Amino acid sequence: MNLGDLRTHFKALLNRTDVSSQLISTFLDQSQTRIMRTLRVPNMENQHTYTISASTSSVVLPADFLEAIDLYFDDYLLRRIPMREMLLRRKSGESGNPHFFARENATFLLFPAPSSGTLTLNYYATFATMSADSDENGLAQMASDVLLYGALVFAADYYLDDRLPQFEMRFGQLLNEIQLFADDAELAGQLTSIRPNTFYDD
Repeated sequence: MNLGDLRTHFKALLNRTDVSSQLISTFLDQSQTRIMRTLRVPNMENQHTYTISASTSSVVLPADFLEAIDLYFDDYLLRRIPMREMLLRRKSGESGNPHFFARENATFLLFPAPSSGTLTLNYYATFATMSADSDENGLAQMASDVLLYGALVFAADYYLDDRLPQFEMRFGQLLNEIQLFADDAELAGQLTSIRPNTFYDD
């Protein structure tokens, strides 16, 4: 559902004549921001690759970065550590391929600092902002109902509408459905088995 369709549907659900297209866009933007604070589903996943060709102690996070999933250098998965531990480790002067990372503002600090190789970041990304009526992002494609009811919550608060509790309840239900579906899909088709903790040679 593109932005134009979202505005039309929102206006019908709110059933008011005094709401402008600009105000509807504001409510939709607020809804999207709120959803991104909690929702973590596969179509929010993105990947960024850094090609290291000189000694690199930090990398800048992508502009759409929301939350890290994992970070690995060539075939080695890096472990996130607290900044205090990162600062102590840096004093050692150890060199080689990185094994640890820590976040500092909009960068990830690496230790040790690699001089060549490939660093790959898997992360949850923000949804693109919609501005033109024809615009459609991943959230509008996947969960337009969640986006709409989230916007209705903000509209009800703005207009002191008595339907606020109903809109909030419906928003929560829909958001929970999307997250549960995504969580279940991660396990779908997989065989569950108990792994032995001891192996014996024949």
